[in-house]
Amino acid sequence: MAAPKTTAPAEPAKCPTCKGTGEVSRTVHVGRKRRAVGKQTGICLTCLGSGEATD
Repeated sequence: MAAPKTTAPAEPAKCPTCKGTGEVSRTVHVGRKRRAVGKQTGICLTCLGSGEATD
């Protein structure tokens, strides 16, 4: 009897918002004129930091 073939499990789809990293960057604005001064990294709210697409 032949052994059954085993295939590697399919890799889950990546989150389209963070592209699988789990983090997103947002521009930080300050002052009355809302001048952009830099970027701040935070957790992706779409996938909650897992990097996997949700259904």
